[in-house]
Amino acid sequence: MPATSPRRLDRVTRGRAARWGAVALLVRPAYIATEVVVAAATTGGYSFLADSVSRLGEVGCSEAYCSPRHELMNGSFVGFGMLLAGGAALLSRPLGPWVTGLLVVSGLSSVATGLAPLDQDVTLHALAATPLFVAQPIALIVLGARLRDDQPRLARALLTTGAVTGAAAVGFVLTGDGPASGALERLALWPVLLGLAGYAWTRLPRRGREDQRD
Repeated sequence: MPATSPRRLDRVTRGRAARWGAVALLVRPAYIATEVVVAAATTGGYSFLADSVSRLGEVGCSEAYCSPRHELMNGSFVGFGMLLAGGAALLSRPLGPWVTGLLVVSGLSSVATGLAPLDQDVTLHALAATPLFVAQPIALIVLGARLRDDQPRLARALLTTGAVTGAAAVGFVLTGDGPASGALERLALWPVLLGLAGYAWTRLPRRGREDQRD
């Protein structure tokens, strides 16, 4: 049996790591379903248009409002944040150092958000969540610029998504508790899930190319 060269072994290892990183980013759009499930259980009325995502993670209950599935919401912040940070780290080679760093920061910000519910400490919650809204749009724009020559259509989609989510994040901050704050927050977050999943799909090896490499 011929010995496996260190170079080939390194290529195979990197390929497997990238595959798992892509899978991690591909499953992240399931986060949207978590919001729906948690919101469905709230009492006192919850609006995806007007209410922030963080309200779904509030621990305390009152006669006016209660989110009994807050643990699921906060757990999803942690879990999907870990998927983002881990997926980016595993895809660090194709993503490049800047995009990888920005996405790891975003993932850790999501984790911290889940550990600091809004109604327990507003200031801490804001500090935990802010990097996510800043780093994600920048990461998409940098990634789109990186892919302009090799994957122009995907690059345009990522650049557009980065611009839209960045503008929505600014609008969310400026409007505060305005009547469209929930919609703006989701416009700043949800498209990122889909944009990164689309990128991750292109990183999954096709069987024919994989067989040729083997």
